[in-house]
Amino acid sequence: MNLYEPAFRHVLYPAYERLRGRRTLQHLGEYEANQWRSPEEIAALQWAKLKALVEHCWREVPYYRTRWQSIGFEPGDLRSMRDYARLPVLTKADIRENFQGLHARSLARQLLYKATGGSTGEPLHFGYTRESSERRAAVMWRGYGWTGARMGRRSLFLWGGPVGDPGRGALLKERLYHAAFRRRILNSFLMRDDNMADYAAAIAGYRPEVIVAYVDPIFRLSRWLLEHGRSIPGVATVLGAAEALHGYQRSVIEAAFPGARAYNTYGCREFMLIACEAEDRDGLLSSADHLVLELLDPVRTEDGNERGELAITDLHNMGMPFLRYLNGDVVSRKTPWHATGARGLPRLSRIDGRRLDAIRTTDGRVLPGEFFPHMLKDVAGVRRFQVVQETLDRFTLKVVPGPEFGGGQEAYVRREVAKVLGSDACLALERVDDIPLTASGKYRVTVSRLQ
Repeated sequence: MNLYEPAFRHVLYPAYERLRGRRTLQHLGEYEANQWRSPEEIAALQWAKLKALVEHCWREVPYYRTRWQSIGFEPGDLRSMRDYARLPVLTKADIRENFQGLHARSLARQLLYKATGGSTGEPLHFGYTRESSERRAAVMWRGYGWTGARMGRRSLFLWGGPVGDPGRGALLKERLYHAAFRRRILNSFLMRDDNMADYAAAIAGYRPEVIVAYVDPIFRLSRWLLEHGRSIPGVATVLGAAEALHGYQRSVIEAAFPGARAYNTYGCREFMLIACEAEDRDGLLSSADHLVLELLDPVRTEDGNERGELAITDLHNMGMPFLRYLNGDVVSRKTPWHATGARGLPRLSRIDGRRLDAIRTTDGRVLPGEFFPHMLKDVAGVRRFQVVQETLDRFTLKVVPGPEFGGGQEAYVRREVAKVLGSDACLALERVDDIPLTASGKYRVTVSRLQ
């Protein structure tokens, strides 16, 4: 362990937390203790938190009280998880149509807000409390710790870069923040075949102990390294994010970074980290002491596990509670649904959803499907969208516009797309009333017609 890591965890970060009046480390200590409880103890803890959340929503959140009353439900009727499973699910459409009604009355003025990247084609704004934000960060650090990616370790993120034109002050603040955490950001959206050597040199020169990356870019970089007879030693942990890490990708990544172990993570912007592989890499440990994960109408899979659409409840966002929220993902879980190791947290076996078509450019780059959700998430008036690649240089961006989407927003989108696709790319922007679903009932964010 380097000297900076314990100094950061026990001196620098606590001082920063006290200065900001935050309790992330206290929550982290709580979650780190929880993970060693028995499955029965964790289930009891989850149940107690869930009952308190339901009672809070009944008192404070108009949307839930009205909807539950319409089906004849009161908090006293909640006696088991079977009772909870009878409550209505929460969809993105429900949130848009009842945005203010989902705010807890006493906390509405204290909320912070974020926007999702819209990986299902529907960007979404949502509110959360300060405590919820701190707890999400704590859960993330606990999960990353299972893989060896502890705070204070020298880390590199092969990630989405900033969009728009952030001011100098914002850029300086971001640089200082990342420097304190000993991490560097490389923009994966600018990666292409003819600059892979620059990315490899940047990583080798920085000498990270941990790499956090979108799966497809780190896989392509790893394959390039091996094809050129190269490797980058010294990395201990590679965390794959934004899409599932498959076995064939894991083996290539670990060959390109000898000595490293690659891990699957699963999260979304609404909740941050939901589940993460640990040392044994036998499925993904889920944060059952922080979230409730349900599979709707699960079906048995060939490997004896269960598969179904995921409904998620955040047990600590009291300001704008998400109960039985459908994020659009399909997952598989271990059966029986309990822990198989020392930690008492239940496990998902794999993540089956969120497969986006990659976009290719004339200069040899392969953009991950996450680029467009990342770029469009903060554009006012984009209700839904879909990008169709017709040829290497011809693209159609379909937008279901809200009233805020005007000429300024369209110019911004064209400018940001041109930065990444190249000035020779032809972008047709179509305003449409709706975007059809696939046969499986999902939106496709990106559609490639290339062979």
